[in-house]
Amino acid sequence: MTITEQPPSASVAADDYWWYLARGPLLEAALGKFLPPAADVLDVGSADGPSARWIRRPDSRVVSIDLHRSGLSGSGVVGSAMELPFADSSFDAVCAFDVIEHCEPEAMALREIHRVLRPGGVFLMAVPAYEWAWSEHDVASGHHRRYTTRRARAAAQRAGLAVDRASYGFAGVFPLFAAQRLASRARHAVAPPPDIAILPRTSRPLHHLLLGLCRIDERLLGRVDLPFGSSVFLAARRRP
Repeated sequence: MTITEQPPSASVAADDYWWYLARGPLLEAALGKFLPPAADVLDVGSADGPSARWIRRPDSRVVSIDLHRSGLSGSGVVGSAMELPFADSSFDAVCAFDVIEHCEPEAMALREIHRVLRPGGVFLMAVPAYEWAWSEHDVASGHHRRYTTRRARAAAQRAGLAVDRASYGFAGVFPLFAAQRLASRARHAVAPPPDIAILPRTSRPLHHLLLGLCRIDERLLGRVDLPFGSSVFLAARRRP
């Protein structure tokens, strides 16, 4: 049983980075309609709070859990996705945004999520896309795998969840992402990866360009699934 203990998410110190600013609206566009009203919600891996503010609706009650105290804004529980410290059928929704790729085996974390969901409850997930995009950033971040929509669907279904939606995200910036990852793999073929994940520097013009491209994704995700991208977004349900 492994959940890789890395330093707290970069979002704790860099929540104004373009990726974190873009991800919340993208997640809400792709998954927001599946979040039930007046819900008891578990936010697993809540260090990425900037991307999950949209789940904190006025009629919802959100409980946060993270491996690191610094990842909890205000109240919350320090704990692991591999052994959730909650009773069976405790929540109407569980969110895990860029968490499951840290868990080995993934099946254990997904079984725990299934266990704490109420019948008919919703699971919302985001994970990084494509094994070919594996780089030193994944190693430094403590990832065990990357996903396709097919792989994410299969993992959820093996845990007993019925999948309602699986789409890629960050399609607009995908050509730049792919070029950066392929260049990074070539560069580190002869050099060891860094020990900690470092966010790539972006100029202000590039920052605004990337955000603009993501806004196009945001509009599209409200209507259609995207055929490629650097993340996979998934919504599933525990069967009644």
